Amino acid sequence: MTQKILSLSNVTKCFDRRTVVDEVSFAINPGERVALLGHNGAGKTTLFKIILGFLRQEGGDVCVFDHQPGSASARAATAYLPESVAFQKSLTGREVIRFYARLKGENPKKSEDLLDRVGLAEAANRRVGAYSKGMRQRLGLAQALIGHPKLVLLDEPTSGLDPVSRQNFYRLIEDVAAEGASVLLSSHALTEVEARTDRVLILSKGKLVADDTLSNLSAKARLPIRLKVRGSEENADHIANSLGGKRINGRSVELLCEPGDKVARLASISELGDLIDDVDMHLPSLDDVYRHFSAIAEPEA
Repeated sequence: MTQKILSLSNVTKCFDRRTVVDEVSFAINPGERVALLGHNGAGKTTLFKIILGFLRQEGGDVCVFDHQPGSASARAATAYLPESVAFQKSLTGREVIRFYARLKGENPKKSEDLLDRVGLAEAANRRVGAYSKGMRQRLGLAQALIGHPKLVLLDEPTSGLDPVSRQNFYRLIEDVAAEGASVLLSSHALTEVEARTDRVLILSKGKLVADDTLSNLSAKARLPIRLKVRGSEENADHIANSLGGKRINGRSVELLCEPGDKVARLASISELGDLIDDVDMHLPSLDDVYRHFSAIAEPEA
């Protein structure tokens, strides 16, 4: 039986008699990349702090490799990268990595290889105070990866990064997961994480309202598929009338269909033959799934 890297069961946390995490349960397997999504105040950062042992929950159980959060065994297996990392500005990148390597009982010299891995080899001897935010985030990731952690917690890690830095960052995360580490990633950038995670958790006002793959969540939500059919301008009205769609500009017609009706709708489009120039299919996005499950939970608040 596969050991769970992280397991939460009915975890509850309150502040000033207000429940901010409400009986949350989920587990993460080795090598999984899991996205934790939710609005500001949904409880994401509080959950991270509970997993790290910074906060103690009022109810429920949390296990990191069958150990209590904050224990020496749990800390040794866990890495954390907050949204905004802060290092001593007078230290160089190399000195930061060596310092944290010593704290973690790792070889400082070997840990310097992480600077090259995150693209900071040429800036290793520059003081951190001269680093951009993107460079500080990459240094933070290098620091988090010292000692080959088995559970990596990332709280809005790409906030403030430029597009190229974001792509490089997620490439590193893919490598980390491929090596067997589990990744729990909190982010508001839904488009970014859509193709880079194996599973999605959605929090709404402290409650876990969704936990599954994106495809399964789309199926559960029965979100429609959008088909955009394009023909000539003079044929657009005929196409719209034949297919029962809506003309959205000079040449295009938009159709919405249930997932189970997709093949039949495509067949009806193909029957129009030369009247059709092109067809685009837009499956439900992570944004669509997030809005759906968040809206369901809203009346319960």
